[in-house]
Amino acid sequence: MDRDSSSSSVSVSDGSSEAGERGGCCSSPSTRSLVDAAGGNLSRTVSDVSTSFSEQCSSVDVDHSGPFEPTAAVAKLIGGRSPASAAESLRRLSIKPRADVIDRRSTDDEMELVKERFSKLLLGEDMSGGGKGVCTAVAISNAITNLYATVFGSCHKLEPLPAGKKAMWTREMDCLLSVCDYIVEFYPSTQTLPDGTKVEIMETRPRSDIYTNLPALEKLDAMLIDILDSFQKAEFWYADAGTRSFGSVTSSSSSRMSSSFRRSAHRNEDKWWLPVPCVPDAGLTDKARKDLQQRRDCANQIHKAAVAINSGVLSDMEVPESFMAVLPKSGRASVGDSVYRVMLGADKFSPEFLLDTLDISSEHDALAMADRVEAAMYVWLRKASGSHGKLPWSKVKELAAADDDKNVTLANRAESLLLCIKHRFPGLSQTTVDTSKIQFNKDVGQAILESYSRVLESLAFNIVSWIDDVLFVDRSIRKFSDNLKP
Repeated sequence: MDRDSSSSSVSVSDGSSEAGERGGCCSSPSTRSLVDAAGGNLSRTVSDVSTSFSEQCSSVDVDHSGPFEPTAAVAKLIGGRSPASAAESLRRLSIKPRADVIDRRSTDDEMELVKERFSKLLLGEDMSGGGKGVCTAVAISNAITNLYATVFGSCHKLEPLPAGKKAMWTREMDCLLSVCDYIVEFYPSTQTLPDGTKVEIMETRPRSDIYTNLPALEKLDAMLIDILDSFQKAEFWYADAGTRSFGSVTSSSSSRMSSSFRRSAHRNEDKWWLPVPCVPDAGLTDKARKDLQQRRDCANQIHKAAVAINSGVLSDMEVPESFMAVLPKSGRASVGDSVYRVMLGADKFSPEFLLDTLDISSEHDALAMADRVEAAMYVWLRKASGSHGKLPWSKVKELAAADDDKNVTLANRAESLLLCIKHRFPGLSQTTVDTSKIQFNKDVGQAILESYSRVLESLAFNIVSWIDDVLFVDRSIRKFSDNLKP
């Protein structure tokens, strides 16, 4: 019995092999007759099938010389069909040609980038997924700040933004700002039914602060990019730190003079590694100088607008309890006796005069003074609002103004002094209370507006500073050239 079974198995295997050599892997009449003769005993092994397929593929004559043609090669393997038939077969098999994959590579990369950003926002920057990340508002604020550092962190010249970075800034900002499309507020409205009946309903609209500030910030963003793009062709150029700033100096004595003069013409001696603007020996033309001044004025106005929006958003944020808990008991102890006497005793308070009398020699001193003044302001604010509950500061001033409250007067004067310090030092870092507000903020809309206005404020300030550097070198060059004339 066993011997007969084994012989039957061998005969089927041998017959199938012969059929495979004659006609390929598909079943043929001879193969079916062998299977029927074996009584339906399909004992063909996987190795037999793979061997038969290998023999069939090896019998196809494929030319491996020259460039690889996927469509032509597939056409030979599927039986000598035309390239069009091969493409149709690929389509039926849901296999996309390589060219289409290459065309879609950029789109796939962008989608992966969006997925990465979306995942980090959901995780709150906690890659472990343990729920220990920051809240959504802080995560999206950090995302905008980090994106600005990535795109503009290495920009130190008045030149167009590279196309890749510009596309990255536009693409990712659109993704981050799209959250604002779903931040709405309800308002009462009426709807007329088909039978003419009017019913009251609640409809949605963009939240008022987002509706007002976000389009303005997007406009300021586009204007700053346009200012950078306008420096495609300029009369000035940049030299690395330690090189000469003159373009046509040939003699050794002139070279020594230009090198020493370059050091004296550098406005940012504390940032010596930055590239230095260079102008022709005769200076800029009148037209180029006028265009530079116009762009500086435009960037300066953008900076003021961004500062105003950022200050308004920060003022609307709630002061965290952690900051209020560490405030001193009296505002006098915070600002000092001399400043307190001036703020309290003067009938007509002048913050500019008081600021001139203070010993503020650096931005570090200015920031320390701003922190002390702001802390005193909130101390007096807390005392003034003690009898009015937790009303906003604007309401407290209205209610307490009629009572001639000393705390209200001191808080108003501290606020004006704080604004004067910020105007006197436009590049001042954020104060302690502003940092606390951003850190403990839970409102996503306010986080987006604050971070967006903050990075635009920084970019506008940098552009103004870069233009000032060029104008300073131009004035110095022309003055130096006038001194060399007999």
